[in-house]
Amino acid sequence: MPTRAESAAQTRQALLDAAAALLDIGGPDAVTLREVGNGAGVSRSAPYRHFADKDALLAALASQAWEVVAGGLDAIVADAGLDPEDALRTALRALSDLGVGRPHLYRLMFATPAGAPAIPAAARAQDGLMNLVGRVIGPDAERDAARHHAALLLATAHGVTELDIHGHLPPEKWHADRYRLIDLAVSTTAASRGTATGIRS
Repeated sequence: MPTRAESAAQTRQALLDAAAALLDIGGPDAVTLREVGNGAGVSRSAPYRHFADKDALLAALASQAWEVVAGGLDAIVADAGLDPEDALRTALRALSDLGVGRPHLYRLMFATPAGAPAIPAAARAQDGLMNLVGRVIGPDAERDAARHHAALLLATAHGVTELDIHGHLPPEKWHADRYRLIDLAVSTTAASRGTATGIRS
């Protein structure tokens, strides 16, 4: 028999799973604590014992999504057999695939309200990305170069993903898809190996 803490954790995860399903179907407007409770098969009051309100539930969904992304990046960083450029491409493509496959969840991940607590897993994912970029540009790059190039690559991947989601990346127009554009950004970064510079003030 599960302990009280285990039962509570299972209920909380069931609520998050139900909320994620509603989010995927109808976006944030479709997520209400009542519908989430119905989807999880729990009492009407159960969601309120785990989440103060809808915003807290959505924040928990975003945090859970970042945990998955960070875990994927941790695995890529730990794989010593991957070529540095391939590792970086894999990481950025995976993030882009999440955006195209689950656009409502993806936007929620990047829509933390001003003043809301930072999501630790998001910071961990960003650190993983900086690690991968550092391997691509090499140890002789200028201080902060990996940080700045990682931010630029993240912005690029995010931008092409949003363009694709909204239908503004037709291959007949650009003669490229989001993968090729991400690959181009990585190759451009790799070309600066050993001489990469950061932003100068």
